[in-house]
Amino acid sequence: MKITVLGAGAWGTALAARAAARHDTCLWARDAAQAARLGTERCNERYLPGFALPGALRLSPDFDAALAHAGSEGLLVIATPTAGLREMLARCASSSAGIVWLSKGFEAGSGALGHEIAREVAPGARVGVLSGPSFAIEVARGQPTALVAASADPSLRQQAAAAFHSDALRIYTSGDPIGVEVGGAVKNVIAIATGIADGMPSAAGGPDTGLGLNARAALVTRGLAEITRLGLALGARADTFMGLSGLGDLVLTATGGLSRNRQVGLQLARGHRLAEVLQELGHVAEGVYSAPTALARAQALGVEMPLTEAVVAVLHGRLSPAQAVAQLMRRDARPEAPSGD
Repeated sequence: MKITVLGAGAWGTALAARAAARHDTCLWARDAAQAARLGTERCNERYLPGFALPGALRLSPDFDAALAHAGSEGLLVIATPTAGLREMLARCASSSAGIVWLSKGFEAGSGALGHEIAREVAPGARVGVLSGPSFAIEVARGQPTALVAASADPSLRQQAAAAFHSDALRIYTSGDPIGVEVGGAVKNVIAIATGIADGMPSAAGGPDTGLGLNARAALVTRGLAEITRLGLALGARADTFMGLSGLGDLVLTATGGLSRNRQVGLQLARGHRLAEVLQELGHVAEGVYSAPTALARAQALGVEMPLTEAVVAVLHGRLSPAQAVAQLMRRDARPEAPSGD
């Protein structure tokens, strides 16, 4: 199979490197200078330092050539942040190759998820999403990882699985792209909330910081409930949220030390300004941009998302982390499940 990965950030580079072990794979970098450095150094020092690119991996700054590489039978993998997904889908719309994206988030302004963007700009394309609990560096190293390929097109699901399934990378398939995308987008918001809780001064006054492991477990659990409520309102299946792109991705992003969204929450809780945190981070933290959009979509649908609302208030400077926690704890008692006694 011929595979083209569009975007040479950490995740795109890692996935392209894994695919190149078994398939004819081309990695496209928007910046010609970056593509030249990758070719010369055989390492993506900016986004994936210390990891050597396999010799079989092709590199190109030429978009048309990269697109042509996949041909009509291959696979195009869009590895850009959500902000770049619309442009990439529009540029790929004329291709008859299958298209999957790695983007996790809501588009700013429109509030659209990936499948909604694709419906607008590439209505005739075979499209889907590849998502799940995954840090790029661990995938690059060949550490065991499981992802889910979701599409309404069964043949595309199988094509994505054939492209990436290997001894170290297990690919499951799903016919619920809506649920997979909602899980991948909103878990970033809950990860910011969890980072805030873990970064706050300890009320116990002990050596450990944070609100404690009990609070973390409560945030992850109630965060999953928010994700599920929004997903169901958008047409997803409930069981998707107990899978890789629901519970799996949420646990990884909310608790893993490599999580950029968690790092945002930790630094906000320690008193740093958001602009400073993002500048220091140097990478996109999708939860910062997805939080207000997720909240707007939830409110339009009448879906209650108190954790997301609190995160938005902190990000916009309307509440301090301590005030947001106090506001959440003052909420009235209620059944855990909507139909509970």
